[in-house]
Amino acid sequence: MNLPQLYNTQISLPEWFEQIGHKKTQHIRDEDLTRQTRLKTLNEITGLPYDKPEIFNSDDVLNNTEKFKIFFEREKNNTCRLRLLPLSKEAPKLRTVGRTVAQSVEWFKEQKVDPENYQLNFLSFTNQPLWATIFVISRYGIFGEMVFGGHNQLTQGFYDKKPITFAYDYSIWKLSETNEKALEHLKYIIHFLHIPDSSNQKKLKDKLHAEFTQRYLNGYFETVSDVTIPLQFIDYNRVLGEIYRDYKNKPQNKITTHLAGQTGSPGMVIGKVKIVMPEHISTTQLQPDEIIVCDMTSPDYISLMKQACGIITNRGGILSHAAIISRELGKPCIVGTGNATKILKDGQKIILDATNGTVEIT
Repeated sequence: MNLPQLYNTQISLPEWFEQIGHKKTQHIRDEDLTRQTRLKTLNEITGLPYDKPEIFNSDDVLNNTEKFKIFFEREKNNTCRLRLLPLSKEAPKLRTVGRTVAQSVEWFKEQKVDPENYQLNFLSFTNQPLWATIFVISRYGIFGEMVFGGHNQLTQGFYDKKPITFAYDYSIWKLSETNEKALEHLKYIIHFLHIPDSSNQKKLKDKLHAEFTQRYLNGYFETVSDVTIPLQFIDYNRVLGEIYRDYKNKPQNKITTHLAGQTGSPGMVIGKVKIVMPEHISTTQLQPDEIIVCDMTSPDYISLMKQACGIITNRGGILSHAAIISRELGKPCIVGTGNATKILKDGQKIILDATNGTVEIT
């Protein structure tokens, strides 16, 4: 599998929602575009560390204003993430990752868009990542995944080493593997989201309509760290937090005779296996009783995800974009089986128990 090529084909979560015609697409889009404002508010009230962007309008960049010139001379040779945030609902969100600031500016100038429709956010980027996490805090506790390496492995679901899943019921931590350093990092992250001060809680409720469980801030979160920065929060999303408010998940580390993985979307279905490799997506039509089995569901699979009665993947995470979309489509889905495409055969009748993360050949 060519991972760099796959990453180049990925789309943002709002675009996934748009492609399935989800009723909350605009809410997801608006929440995504205003993430930095919420993170800034959290930082000001609680001291939560976040990836603070350098923000410029298009005139600053195109006319090389004094403000931009100072930033550019200081950072031009450093790698970055550049997000072009649309100022109108019609304009698409654009981004580039891993270029230098100078290269990113040239990339921006090459885009066939009206520059007046965009605000430019320059954010940090590292080639030496440590832990990355993605998780939800709800009334039932905390659950998510973490990986030692790049954060996009979690959101996109493509990885070489399987992520660690974790859960915390506000009493006991459970991880899918014993890893003291991972647990230590999780506890460090979560302490920033424990808000015991009632006055700070009130400020967050007033400014962000925040909700709390046992003094923990509810929502969907993403974090990164690297060799120079112990921790940065890069997302706090209330809409996704609401979507997952009643969802329960537990790390899958039990030994089973069945093919097993993690719950991407709960439910049970009986159907026939249909293995779909990337090169066969465009020529494949599914029957209503067929279950997609593939390495990982990239955006190219969306039409087949709609047709299928269930989804099984070798890779992927419980909060990857594809898993979130499977849940919103109401399709039972298990991810991270490791070898489903090798064990299962086309036409086999199987029981997909996504709630418990198992597949049984009947």
